[in-house]
Amino acid sequence: MAVADSQSAHPQKPDHLPEAVERRVEDALAALSLEQKVRLLTGADVWSTHPEPAIGLRRIVVSDGPVGVRGEQWDERDPSVCLPSPTALAATWDEPLMERVGALLAAEARRKGVDVVLAPTINLHRSPLGGRHFECFSEDPLLTGRIGAAYVRGLQAGGVGATPKHYVANDAETERFTVDVRVDQRTLRELYLAPFEQVVAEARPWLVMAAYNAVNGTTMTESPLLASPLEDDWGFDGVVVSDWSAARSTVAAARARLDLAMPGPIGPWGDALVAAVRSGEVPEEAVDEKVRRLLRLAARVGALEGVAPAAPAPAQPSADAAARLAREVAAAGMVLVRNQGDALPLDAAGLQRVAVIGPGAAAGRIQGGGSASLHPHYAVSPLDGLRAALGPRVDVRHALGARIHEGLVPVAGDQVTDPVTGEHGVYVRFLDAQGNAFHEEHRAVGRLIFIGDFRANRAATIEVTTRLRAAEAGRYRVGVAGVGAYRLTAGGQVLFDETIAPDKDDLAAMLLAPPQRAVELSLAAGQEVDLVLAHAVAPGTPAVAFSLGVEVPALPDEEELARAVELARSSDVAVVVVGTTDAIESEGFDRSSLALPGRQDELVSAIAAVSRRTIVLVNSGGPVLTPWRDEVDAVLLTWFPGQEFGNAVADVLLGAVEPGGRLPTTWPSREEDVPVLSTKPENGKLVYAEGLHIGHRAWARAGVTPAYPFGHGLGYTRWEILGVDAPQSVVAGAPVEARVRVRNAGARRGRHVVQVYLSRPGSAVERPVLWLAGFAAVEADPDQTVDVPVTVAPRAFAHWASGGWQVEPGVFTLHAGHSATVLTRQAAVVLLEP
Repeated sequence: MAVADSQSAHPQKPDHLPEAVERRVEDALAALSLEQKVRLLTGADVWSTHPEPAIGLRRIVVSDGPVGVRGEQWDERDPSVCLPSPTALAATWDEPLMERVGALLAAEARRKGVDVVLAPTINLHRSPLGGRHFECFSEDPLLTGRIGAAYVRGLQAGGVGATPKHYVANDAETERFTVDVRVDQRTLRELYLAPFEQVVAEARPWLVMAAYNAVNGTTMTESPLLASPLEDDWGFDGVVVSDWSAARSTVAAARARLDLAMPGPIGPWGDALVAAVRSGEVPEEAVDEKVRRLLRLAARVGALEGVAPAAPAPAQPSADAAARLAREVAAAGMVLVRNQGDALPLDAAGLQRVAVIGPGAAAGRIQGGGSASLHPHYAVSPLDGLRAALGPRVDVRHALGARIHEGLVPVAGDQVTDPVTGEHGVYVRFLDAQGNAFHEEHRAVGRLIFIGDFRANRAATIEVTTRLRAAEAGRYRVGVAGVGAYRLTAGGQVLFDETIAPDKDDLAAMLLAPPQRAVELSLAAGQEVDLVLAHAVAPGTPAVAFSLGVEVPALPDEEELARAVELARSSDVAVVVVGTTDAIESEGFDRSSLALPGRQDELVSAIAAVSRRTIVLVNSGGPVLTPWRDEVDAVLLTWFPGQEFGNAVADVLLGAVEPGGRLPTTWPSREEDVPVLSTKPENGKLVYAEGLHIGHRAWARAGVTPAYPFGHGLGYTRWEILGVDAPQSVVAGAPVEARVRVRNAGARRGRHVVQVYLSRPGSAVERPVLWLAGFAAVEADPDQTVDVPVTVAPRAFAHWASGGWQVEPGVFTLHAGHSATVLTRQAAVVLLEP
């Protein structure tokens, strides 16, 4: 067994700034007192760092991503371009497209005055129950690393810093602040650190975010992993920023490679760190290194006076150009997993009536819940997209079929009116302790989030007023979703006045999926009632979030289902949109089940039993169970596809474009089949006992067939893999340059993702049955044959042992195919001693 050069796969060199810039950084550092230096290492507020005018340093502004750039305020009056979720981005398997996504995000960041985007999230899909998996790319480290690196390259080419997160092993949400992930060194290096290594090596990000969790007993903001391998082995020279409130200690965090504690101004450093330096517990040189890295970041983003940014700000795209890219990316990530009898694409000329059914049909879910969410400029539903594409000649009708949202929905639209301005929406007043209003404003939404907002921080009470109009007679439930003290009146009558206790201990979950309190009102059709909700703001609250909500009368479930079935029976095709809710897939908690909520499975089966053609769109961020999949004609996975959802769906269903996606994660047939499922720690520890065997590796080891395997995806043509050529032998440390011959055997031009996997028969080392080693996309005309080059990097052959990368000489089998389970061609490659 030979020792491999740890740098062979990713040649490293520190990304030093020009000498003149380094001198400017050193001069600025030398001009600072210890107190000034320490002040810079904690945020000034939730979204920015401290300025230091004496050295020409302005504040650095950061913002959440990854589907867009929210900016400093969570406000519908300052909307953002909303792109597809990261699972959809990874499903494209398209690195050039991801660079274009990054470029658009850089332009959005500069438009909003943002220097750093807190993205991408490159943790792995260890279990499909992970509640935040829509925000992560894939179950596979190679695909995650390549897509993540392209995203970072595109973003930083526009002069905006990227922040790969959450370093490392933050692969679930349960007890995420305190959980101690126990994982052996080989698994840590080969799976969970691997995508970070690839992103650092290939894209040179300017920041990395340290996670909340601990790894092998040490919380990540104090972990030696921040120094080695991140800096020592990979050459990372950027800023390590804590996840928000993840820095918990003064000395241990300061002696670690953590540079910036967010948010601020309160944190574990400040005066305590000054005292620790004075007492000798923390070397001042450690503080200097942190400030030096922060000043380098300032230089790169243009926040240090006299230094040009590392890249010029990109040109601002027009709204139409941004929409076109959002639409292109959404379609490119949609995965057609079933297409029985070439049910798709639909022939628009032959359609007279189309049924668009389901809880996501008229209001599809475009993004996941949590810090990855934002206010889009607009959102096109599947119903609206199909109506626009088909035009008035085709009768496109809608039925709900099944309800999946339980409880209150924030008031919005034409159901409420601001009684002060007369516009749709609510009127908000900020009151001081004496009850005097010091600020008033109109808002278009009933869900209000104030993070780092000086008005909310100053307010003793926030009051929301609106006029609710009953569209039909019935019993309406009105109330609040939030934590804290609330008083709700209707027409001057007090409905409740009480304090709502949190039902979770996760701040993000409390803010974004809080408990609800509601009461019923009986209203006649057309009746109007004024609602006033007053929230007493707790002193020192860092963030305020609550919703004034309403639940309107609804048809009984059986009647709703019957209406949908009758519509499907009388239509040429039924498009059924099913999916999850923000109470299921969100930051702050993991999923409890992979089943679709409500009676959606029953709805699909009932529609399939009567419809001439049934097309199911699955609107979820991660895998769900599809027990009806063999009953329907086609299944299209749309993920959370961003603001252009409906237009992209219409493009795909009507054949204007191919569904371009391939699965970035395995979809199971049954929950009990999933090899790695649990996300629940025991006694505070989450043990990665499965080792190297997650995702498609684990499915291959278990010998169980999933519903849809990793890498699977259909287009509108057929592909044949005719052969694979690879060198008979290669010296360890050199890449393998393979060529896969493919033929477009269908009737239209198309795109295919050629995938290459490795296996090691008879290995003396424990290995997966097979693992993804390379991939490349190809486009070809009908009956065209193309040789597709696929590079297999040296690291694909190496394994971690005895503190370093090693290789096992001998025969490896290279498999080429369409997915992790459809591998039709093989070639043997002998790995030689270096």
